[in-house]
Amino acid sequence: MKLGVNIDHIAVLREARRINDPDPIEALGVAKRAGADQITIHLREDRRHINDNDAKKIAQLSPLPLNMECSIDEEIIEIVCALKPHRATLVPEKREEVTTEGGLDVISNFDKILQVVEKLKNHEIDVSLFIDPDFEIIAACADTGADMVELHTGEYANIYAMLYSNLRSTPHSIKNLELPRSELQERLAKAIGDLENSAIYASKAGLLVAAGHGLNYQNVIRIAQIPQIVELNIGQSIIARSIWVGFEQAVSQMKELLRETRNCN
Repeated sequence: MKLGVNIDHIAVLREARRINDPDPIEALGVAKRAGADQITIHLREDRRHINDNDAKKIAQLSPLPLNMECSIDEEIIEIVCALKPHRATLVPEKREEVTTEGGLDVISNFDKILQVVEKLKNHEIDVSLFIDPDFEIIAACADTGADMVELHTGEYANIYAMLYSNLRSTPHSIKNLELPRSELQERLAKAIGDLENSAIYASKAGLLVAAGHGLNYQNVIRIAQIPQIVELNIGQSIIARSIWVGFEQAVSQMKELLRETRNCN
């Protein structure tokens, strides 16, 4: 299983003080040494973390394949086409959100996405669509000509955190998931089932399958056990762990965890 390391949160730390430190560029070689298979960045419309200069330098200097997450905004797509990353992952984007919430509405935006996919592929850029695990959406993705779907694991991660961590007791508790443990367990089982079935469906539709959002060293194991998922994109939890063990070790530990999980299946 491939590991894409999202380095956005290095830029988040930099932007907190605006002193050009830490520099996301320094993560590129370290991630490769640690066994990462891909670098992932999100060039948001509001440039809240990764900016145009970062994206340009990362595209030029990354020794690993680059996966650029981006909206379907025309200006952003022009930048992506100019930089020619190995892959573009189309994601929904709202200015007020803390992080990406939910998957891309492929059905309502089908014609626009169809045009964007065609344009990216004309620039020899593979295309992935970040989506919720839903058969109807996956079928629409296949019709766009995209190469891959990335299943949004946010709901699974949120339920897992409310069930198996102390999140409920913190100011960051997820209010709509403050439910009895038995109900959370049922919801978790359903979320896993939806991801498993969607991965199978997407694979049969001829799409490569990735997954990501909210994955960490605890909850990733169950997702890594889904055989149709060939890639995980993980960022915040790796950057958070790097505070304690260092970035290279944090990446290496995640890569080893994925390797052990797959070898046990």
